Amino acid sequence: MVKKSDKYVNGGRLSYRAPDYLGDLSSRLWRKVTVFLEENSAVNRIDTNLVEMYCTQYEIYRNSYEHIKKNGEVQAIYKPVQNSDGDIIDKSFQGFRRNPMTNIYSDSIKNLTKIGSELGLSPKSRAELLDIAADVKEESQLSTADLIKQALGK
Repeated sequence: MVKKSDKYVNGGRLSYRAPDYLGDLSSRLWRKVTVFLEENSAVNRIDTNLVEMYCTQYEIYRNSYEHIKKNGEVQAIYKPVQNSDGDIIDKSFQGFRRNPMTNIYSDSIKNLTKIGSELGLSPKSRAELLDIAADVKEESQLSTADLIKQALGK
């Protein structure tokens, strides 16, 4: 039996079924994004990795946001105060530090924006793709008209 090249599996189109190893949020987004991409974009099966990265970054974004909602953007820092026996008798407030999850949140937003743009998922990237398509259409129409003029000897 001859194995199909991966790019020809599913007719070269994205699978509507999310990979089994994706989390719940990623899988739900996968189903929404693949339908949109198949209807509105030139994305093919070869772009599966980009879609997967987009979906996993979305899950990281949501999980980090939930953590920040629960624990806040900053965390209080306390230094323990001990007696001569080494027992902790009090805590001394030292200030605040940024919740490390805010960095993960920020990074995931940047990654979502970048990958989403590559996939044509932002309004700006969709507008750019439409402009490119219009330019190509104009050029092809002009080229056809020029060819007809040449064929007629004008």
